[in-house]
Amino acid sequence: MIAWRTRLLLCGAVGLLLISGAGLPASQALGADDVLRYVNPFIGTGGHGHTHPAASVPFGMVAVGPDTFNEGWDWCSGYHDSDSSIMGFSHTHLSGTGIGDMLDVLIMPGTGPIRTKPGTREQPEEGYRSRFSHGEEKAEPGYYSVMLKDYGIRAEMTATERAGIHRYTFPASDSSHFVVDLSHGYGGPGRVASSSLRVVDSATLVGGRTVNGWAKGRQIYFAMKFSKPFREATLYSGGKALGPELREASGRSLQCALRYATAEGETIQVKVGISGVSIEGAMRNLDQEIAGWDFEAVRAAARESWRRHLSRVAIQGGTPKQREIFYTALYHSLLAPSLFDDVDGQYRGMDGRVHQLPAGAHNYSTFSLWDTYRAEHPLLTLIAAERVPDMVNCLIRMSEESPAGMPVWPLQGVETGTMTGYHSVSVIAEALAKGFRGIDYARAYGPMRKRALEDDFRGLGFFRRLGFIPSDRVAESATRTLEYSYDAWAVAQVARALGKTDDYRLLLAQSLNFENLFDRTSGFIRPRLEAGAWAEPFDPTATGTSQKWRDFTESNSWQGTWAAQHAPEAYIELLGSREAFIRKLDQLFEVKTEIKGEVPLDMTGLIGMYAHGNEPSHHVAYLYDYAGAAHKSQQRVRQILDTQYDNQPDGLSGNEDCGQMSAWYVMSALGFYAVNPASGRYVFGSPLFDEAVIELGAGKRLVIRAKRASASDVYIQSVKLNGKLYEKVWFHHRDIASGGRLEFVMGSRPNQSFGASPATWPPSAAE
Repeated sequence: MIAWRTRLLLCGAVGLLLISGAGLPASQALGADDVLRYVNPFIGTGGHGHTHPAASVPFGMVAVGPDTFNEGWDWCSGYHDSDSSIMGFSHTHLSGTGIGDMLDVLIMPGTGPIRTKPGTREQPEEGYRSRFSHGEEKAEPGYYSVMLKDYGIRAEMTATERAGIHRYTFPASDSSHFVVDLSHGYGGPGRVASSSLRVVDSATLVGGRTVNGWAKGRQIYFAMKFSKPFREATLYSGGKALGPELREASGRSLQCALRYATAEGETIQVKVGISGVSIEGAMRNLDQEIAGWDFEAVRAAARESWRRHLSRVAIQGGTPKQREIFYTALYHSLLAPSLFDDVDGQYRGMDGRVHQLPAGAHNYSTFSLWDTYRAEHPLLTLIAAERVPDMVNCLIRMSEESPAGMPVWPLQGVETGTMTGYHSVSVIAEALAKGFRGIDYARAYGPMRKRALEDDFRGLGFFRRLGFIPSDRVAESATRTLEYSYDAWAVAQVARALGKTDDYRLLLAQSLNFENLFDRTSGFIRPRLEAGAWAEPFDPTATGTSQKWRDFTESNSWQGTWAAQHAPEAYIELLGSREAFIRKLDQLFEVKTEIKGEVPLDMTGLIGMYAHGNEPSHHVAYLYDYAGAAHKSQQRVRQILDTQYDNQPDGLSGNEDCGQMSAWYVMSALGFYAVNPASGRYVFGSPLFDEAVIELGAGKRLVIRAKRASASDVYIQSVKLNGKLYEKVWFHHRDIASGGRLEFVMGSRPNQSFGASPATWPPSAAE
């Protein structure tokens, strides 16, 4: 038998079969139940989930909702279930990130004296904050409402893609008012580099700001209209009134107070458009998307958009709790990436300039790629296929417009550079492997090749020259070596499809560089020094070998060792045998949970040393499929589904990370997962529901059925694909791209013969 490494290096250029994955949205819900009743936007707002209950539409730029605090790790979205007061309502929120930003254009209604500072959570009455209770709070897809106790005001809001509309029901008061605070945002007012406010007329306010937050230099603009003219408007800078006649101001800490007299039960509506381009763009977005003042019509449209999108997956079976977790996870999976263009096709690019899109195209932002390339993007190729070409073309444009090259973690026209690797290449390679058309892969390859073979980017020079990244020269060196190996493999697939044979072979060889950090004695990936020696002292439970920096990104060697997702076969060879590979995986899940030294906040959801609360572990339960022990994958996947998710505010075992945590649940509940997304392949786990029907677009459906006697039947006994007995533990996207049927027969005991033969295992990375 030819060794795995030899087969990989000898593999030549092979063309890829292209099958169109694009399709149109489903026009009708599947099943009698309204899927919206299973969505609970409060899941993940507690614990370390970092989600928010703001109102939005699928992939919308606007997410309008409450901010309870704007500093601290558990407030990255601006909201946490533990709080009891609200600062106000802003129009942009990140879903589940581990770093905070946004919370743009805050508006807060009130009665009584004008206050231009929010006050504290301990003493909200010192500012414009208001107490609230969760019992008087409601969130559903596209809608949020709450009673502001200190003012007796009911706040409601809903959204379109680029605009939000609020409805406030006031008590009788001669001192009713709104405060608009442009200094508010994640991290506090000190991050605002500049801002402007202008009172256009007695019902219109416009402005914008530049923020040096996580995304440094991010620009955002707004246009705000009121259904009732205000009787007085006062601009403030740094909390000081600027004069009764002043109608325009610039500065770093601007507020505006708008005064009213209201009758008991009187409603005032506020609608706000936002834009990354200009105030004029924000006004166009507002006027086109919310032309009138029909709050209920906007709410109904948002609700219908969510119903259509969520109904693309219709499930039967499972418990009500499982259905709630599933559809909430699907909901969270459709919040990002988010649109970042105007209705006229203009957008602010990664070069800071304004660009014009071709007719019908869209620009996106909020690509949490270190997280989302793993399950979020594979899921979108199934349930939002019509958006995939736009998203990939957006990444290609970013690679050309951004001074930083291939996108890493772009947020509203700014490269944050967050996390390791350059996993935009995985999303592009996956689209190619799955046959998506309307994408210029040849155009994409230039920036991809430059990053992989030329750039001296965060240790890539060492990666190419030494075959690994030395821990005494570069932080998080072990993780970078592993992730650059995977990214090299992804770029190699594009090179192969384009006939770049020499590049393909070179990149394929580089995709094995992670082997240079594998210590056969200990059985772990471990850091090495530039001179070649192992870095000491090594402990697989620690994140690094020195106090200077971590060697692993948000993980330790127990989790990081498995990060070469493209090459499970290599691990079998490195560990010495299939049996040793399986034993090592068993140890990961069964060893005593112990982390020495620094414990990253993200290292949560631990089962042994498997950490489901963070992304490096997400594919690992499926690796048994590559070694003839598919039943162990089935058992572990079901264990994770059952123990790491709940339908409570703290129902996520780690950060949501723009859909990745939820997408893992959705994919795994369907019964398969993309261990190596750029391959276009899925491997089997354990389907949770009796039936799932996925609308793939253009009238195509994937029907998944699991025949079981009871809910305890978690093990696959046999599989049929499109009516034929199917003995493999994997399938390719092309097998179901035009629609298909997966039929599982499940049992309460492992069928150890299913997937036991090497002929049934997923192909090696060379094939």
